Amino acid sequence: MKQLDKLLAKSFVGPFIVTFGIALFVLLMQILWLYLDDIAGKGLSFFLIMELLAYKCVGLVPLALPLALLISSVMVLGNLAEHYELSSFKSAGVSLLRVMRTLVVFGIVSAVVSYACSDYIIPAANLQFGARMYDIQQKKPTLNMEPGVFNEDFNQFTIRLGGRSDNGRDIDNVLIYDHTKANIGELSEIIADRGEMFSADRGKFFVMRLFDGHQYIEQRPGGASGRNTPFMRTSFDSYTKIFDLSEFQLQQHAASLFSTNRSMLSTWQLREGVDSINTDIAVRKQALSNHLVAYLPQLPRDTVKYRNQLTDQELTEMARLRMMDSLDDARSLDDIVADAQEIDSAAVERSAHEGFIEREVTELPGHGAYRRDSTLYAAAMNHEVVKAADPWPGLEALLATVPPSDRTRIYNRARSSVRSVVGQAQSAVRLLPGIQESRVKHVYDMHMKYSMAVVCVIFIFIGAPMGAIVRKGGFGYPILVSIIFFVIFIILTIFCRKLAESFVVNGVFAGWMPCLILFPVSLWITLSAMNDAKLVDTDRMSQAYRRAKDSRRVAALRRMVRKP
Repeated sequence: MKQLDKLLAKSFVGPFIVTFGIALFVLLMQILWLYLDDIAGKGLSFFLIMELLAYKCVGLVPLALPLALLISSVMVLGNLAEHYELSSFKSAGVSLLRVMRTLVVFGIVSAVVSYACSDYIIPAANLQFGARMYDIQQKKPTLNMEPGVFNEDFNQFTIRLGGRSDNGRDIDNVLIYDHTKANIGELSEIIADRGEMFSADRGKFFVMRLFDGHQYIEQRPGGASGRNTPFMRTSFDSYTKIFDLSEFQLQQHAASLFSTNRSMLSTWQLREGVDSINTDIAVRKQALSNHLVAYLPQLPRDTVKYRNQLTDQELTEMARLRMMDSLDDARSLDDIVADAQEIDSAAVERSAHEGFIEREVTELPGHGAYRRDSTLYAAAMNHEVVKAADPWPGLEALLATVPPSDRTRIYNRARSSVRSVVGQAQSAVRLLPGIQESRVKHVYDMHMKYSMAVVCVIFIFIGAPMGAIVRKGGFGYPILVSIIFFVIFIILTIFCRKLAESFVVNGVFAGWMPCLILFPVSLWITLSAMNDAKLVDTDRMSQAYRRAKDSRRVAALRRMVRKP
């Protein structure tokens, strides 16, 4: 390795480690506020909290790496430019790109690390973090018996202590409301003058031993008139109540319960999820199409098998349910029986027709069944009987040939069919947007794994030239410049996610849009730094201002000369 590369490597590693730690800490503190309410007051151990923070730190690595690269590259090139070392390199014939070569290598390595974390480590860390947070959220807060406060930590029990001694064991003026049998109308109340409380069996049980008290039980009114109100009063010298503390312990659930979340999937799992969602959408559209074919047999039936089809028993049950949907038309029992017979016969004919189509598809290449149906239909339409027939007189004329007693049944059946088709369509319209949104989120998350890796290299080509332009080192000015570009990147990421979820742009394009926007900016800044140009040329702006001011003066003099 040459001396220049060694110099850049030594100058870059230190600021990169420091800025990476600072960025990780700041991002972690920002995320920690979201879970503070779930963690506080649960009596969690120090090691469990450190475990949660470690899982979350792993998930923040792809976001902290670009920020650390951006800040450290601005600092390194800013220090070189501030001490005129960069000018010395250029005067010796070393270009800016040659100086940046070591930083670009660091950016490529960081991109590989970012993608490896996003695709292999982060899904496992998010899975463990989600499982632990679910366990913590289900855990009740630590039991706290304060005097004068009604405690409802125990399920179906309310406890109030009048006072508690300094040793934390002796208590007095105890009041306990028991609601375990409230569903059958029995209420119980326990009052004791004094007592003691302690834990037993290594903290598995909470014991309250009460002395000199009474128990009142009020039951549901009984008797023929409901006026009898049984009431029992029991006095005791000693009463022991044991509470189970298992609900206050941290229960660990299986992490596999949360393995289907998008943030816990790798790239190939997200790709499989997208394929599964596409199949689900196709199956729902096919169900809607074939549901319409059940009422209009003239339409072609979609016979593509995306998944295992329903059994004959399930199809018959669906037909029965469609028939029961039309019961609100107040039809007679004979009509319902007739409908049942027609549904059974239609199912038999439909199954025979499906078998015929499947045989045709297996025997003929391509869409042979569709071509044969079209040929038969064209031959039937060219038949001389059809050509010699009179024009169709219309629906009213057709119904006029039906006896009046059957017209009501026909109208009711048509109304029921339309209602069934419309209901199926409305159900599809209600469910499909949610499924499509889930597909977009899967696609977006999959491509963001690549985008977050590529942006590491792009930030090198933004930070290093910006350091050469601003010519300021240290932590002050470089952090200000870096934060501006990083905030722009975060805003673009959030904006693109919202566009994708609103179906405005494609999920793939939304995942790559921040990189597509920042890449031309990085090229422009790099070219400006290579040409020793200023990011904002104030000289040209001042010259343009002076020219505009002089032109106004000349115009004013001309107007004064023209006046008589």
